Amino acid sequence: MRTTLTAVSTVTGRPAAVLARLALAVAADDLLDAQVRTLGTGLWLLLTHSRGESDGDVHRIAWEALDAGSPGDFGVDGFPGRLEGCGASVVELSFDERPSEALIAFAGAGTATGAFNLPLFRTFADPFNTAGLVLSDALNQGSSFEVHDSLERRKAVFNTPEELYDLLAYIGSPGRFAVKRVIPRATSNVAAAASTDRIAEVAGMAGHQNPLAIVRCEGDLPTVGEALEPFAMPALVEGFARGSHLGPWMPVALDDAAPGRFDGPPRAVALAFEVTDGKLEGPRDLFADPSFDRAREEANRLADLLRRQGPFEPHRLPLDEQEQAELPAATARTQSRWVDA
Repeated sequence: MRTTLTAVSTVTGRPAAVLARLALAVAADDLLDAQVRTLGTGLWLLLTHSRGESDGDVHRIAWEALDAGSPGDFGVDGFPGRLEGCGASVVELSFDERPSEALIAFAGAGTATGAFNLPLFRTFADPFNTAGLVLSDALNQGSSFEVHDSLERRKAVFNTPEELYDLLAYIGSPGRFAVKRVIPRATSNVAAAASTDRIAEVAGMAGHQNPLAIVRCEGDLPTVGEALEPFAMPALVEGFARGSHLGPWMPVALDDAAPGRFDGPPRAVALAFEVTDGKLEGPRDLFADPSFDRAREEANRLADLLRRQGPFEPHRLPLDEQEQAELPAATARTQSRWVDA
């Protein structure tokens, strides 16, 4: 059976109203299954169906459900035909179900598009993280990474391991380049996908993003443990107040996904599912695990160090990388002081 998982995240919304709308769509056979989770101050929708990716009807169902939960909160008037550009993060992945179809739905709370570059790279291309790259004949053949350029609206594909360094030259700049899909070359089927739209480009959404990723696991793919291992190190990502600072990405249980201190630190959540005949069995909250306690402690320590730098870079992002890419309006009164040097 070919199934599509569509995941959508927002920074606001009332889950009961959204779930009620989606339940009607499932009852009408417009969707195979639907789950709604609270993600920080926002919502996380997980929808399965057999309509394929970028289906207008599925996107409309999700939009109408979100609009019922938070009317007028998504920066656009009326449904424009697809969810991208509506103030929501969206990722979709279609697959032919295996006898045991295990996958992980990842979400970032309070961080930016491109944050999943490092975890996806380590999961599918770093043998120090993923033993399967050495031990599995399928993974040993490498993967193709589809990378999107958010500035020039273009994309390219890089094959690992032979183009490893070329790939890193781009995805090491996650503010501009983001991994969209990963395709293991042994199967030619998409094994992972991530959202790449910057919702801060929507009016009123600056400083708030909840990017998403989906990673299929087990069999000829990385194990669940290999997909989680990158988060044992709290990498530095965009986030904190107004999305304009560097902060440690902290792996947390879903119940702890609401950033607090200085609107941070940025959070990562991972839910495991089995998919059977399009139905989502689960989830299991993977970061609600004491083995990630040390990563959380390290994230808090890094947050302390960065916060001491206050408005100074590198804690505050360079202006051309901030979601509010200009000096505060109050500085207008000093503009006349600047003269040719």
